[in-house]
Amino acid sequence: MTHEGIPEPDPHDEAAWLAGEETLLDETAVTTRLESAMGELHAREIDRGANLVGAHRDDLSLFITGLPARGFASHGEQWSLALALRLASYDMLRTDVDAYGGDGEPVLILDDVFASLDEQRRRALAHMVAGAQQVLLTAAVDDDVPDELAGARYRVADGEVARG
Repeated sequence: MTHEGIPEPDPHDEAAWLAGEETLLDETAVTTRLESAMGELHAREIDRGANLVGAHRDDLSLFITGLPARGFASHGEQWSLALALRLASYDMLRTDVDAYGGDGEPVLILDDVFASLDEQRRRALAHMVAGAQQVLLTAAVDDDVPDELAGARYRVADGEVARG
């Protein structure tokens, strides 16, 4: 699983919804299963005052070249997968805002993402992020943030916030 702009997907990469082992790439199957489960559990959800089914209740298993990322991916690969999911969520929110007549883009918040990325992925991410309307980046080390993302910078030290 990759996000546009983050290096090449492998045809064996996938995400599986562990509640039913469907692939998330089969949107019709996932939608059908989720709608069915929601219908079956609706009365119980009302009684409990909580959702009992949905993506927020399930585990997501990611695979790289057919192997589970949890056990076989390097730290950098796992970080790239998490980042791809975050960017995909952001893209979906942007699409929803456009589709429903919203008047602005969501804020993209990325916490210390550059530290664990190699130079190629840093450049690709900087290029993607530069097109966003509002971005909040945190970094423990100034040099981790690519120069292309120069903007307003604030330092937090000893509980004090200073521009620069």
